[in-house]
Amino acid sequence: MGLKIKKQRVYELLFMACIVVPYFNVYEATFFVWSLTALITLRKKYSLTMVKQLACFTGILIIALIVSFFDFPEPYPFVRDFAYMLKPILGLLIGYQICKDYFDNPFIIIVKTGVVIAVFHMFNLAYAFTFLHIRDMPTLRMHTGYFSDFEVYTIIILIFRKQLGLEISDKRVKLFLPLLIFSTILYLARSNFIQFVILYIAMKGYFVANKRSLTILAFSVLILGGGYAAIYYSNPSRTRGIEAFFYKIKNAPKEAFKTHVNKYNWKDLNDNYRSYETIMTYKQVTDKGPAAVAFGKGLGSTTDLKKKMWLQSSYMRFIPFLHNGFTTVFLKSGLAGLVLLFISIFLLYKNKPFDSSIITNINFLIVGTGVYLIVSYWVFMGFYFTVDTKAVIFGFLVRYRENIARTMTNRVQ
Repeated sequence: MGLKIKKQRVYELLFMACIVVPYFNVYEATFFVWSLTALITLRKKYSLTMVKQLACFTGILIIALIVSFFDFPEPYPFVRDFAYMLKPILGLLIGYQICKDYFDNPFIIIVKTGVVIAVFHMFNLAYAFTFLHIRDMPTLRMHTGYFSDFEVYTIIILIFRKQLGLEISDKRVKLFLPLLIFSTILYLARSNFIQFVILYIAMKGYFVANKRSLTILAFSVLILGGGYAAIYYSNPSRTRGIEAFFYKIKNAPKEAFKTHVNKYNWKDLNDNYRSYETIMTYKQVTDKGPAAVAFGKGLGSTTDLKKKMWLQSSYMRFIPFLHNGFTTVFLKSGLAGLVLLFISIFLLYKNKPFDSSIITNINFLIVGTGVYLIVSYWVFMGFYFTVDTKAVIFGFLVRYRENIARTMTNRVQ
């Protein structure tokens, strides 16, 4: 028993390292830690659920790999893209392999990690505000982080702790939950607010199709629509404090679906940059012919923005990855890759029922993840984003669900 506890502590530290390292936004470090962890925790057997997910992302990578052999890319872009496209596979493996069947109270590992991230974020904010004298939202987010999906998952797990079987004292909940909520709010990320709403609705079971859930979903849409209308007609400023955040909310629908962007109009280009990336990518892939549309342009391919633009830390014209994960997969693996990506999302909605309330609620969380992934891929590359950790969480959830099912089956026998 003592040896198992010591092993669990080691795996807790590995899990925490895999989640925390991406927040430093140095993908080389993330790739090293994730690859090493995936190798040292490798299993002999994997469930059909995990094999299907791994097959989808492996298929996307193989398509891009084969196509690249016909274009002879430079070594560095080829290796860079291979490492990036491997990320979802590594994340799924890590989450699945780290959650061992002998773990006591597995969700506490996620809670501890979320709290560590929140504390780090608060210190980072205090430093930026006090010593760097940053006051405007865009600059503050650039220095302290743009979003934190993991903290939202931690909040949801704490709110629904009883339904998910998390054993934690009320004293800890009263300490951790406000800290996590406050930290998440200060990211001022639209995607995190959307994520919380989606996961909360999912945990309430409202994504299970019935009259009650459809009524509640319709009512929620009306409330959100009314809130958006209020923000839209308040005409918030695009540069001043909290108004800049509301301006981003106002602009969100147009930014995602606009079909024409004037690259010579700074305001239009800045407000609708994600659409501009997608427009350029679609045009350049289709211009290359039917084969590129079907199978993409392969590893090492880029989108030409037609002008140099400041992107995070440098001016760039040719970009290998875009904000939109669907468009990125289309660039690398074409429509074939997109089909596999949509299948990977669809599979999250297919969960076998089991006579366990904990498994039922884990399934709710997985379905919520599937719904949110549509938004996440559209806005910030989903599993492919360098600082994203949802693949690790999903792998963890799948393995924990299987561990519970196996334990219950053994008890019956």
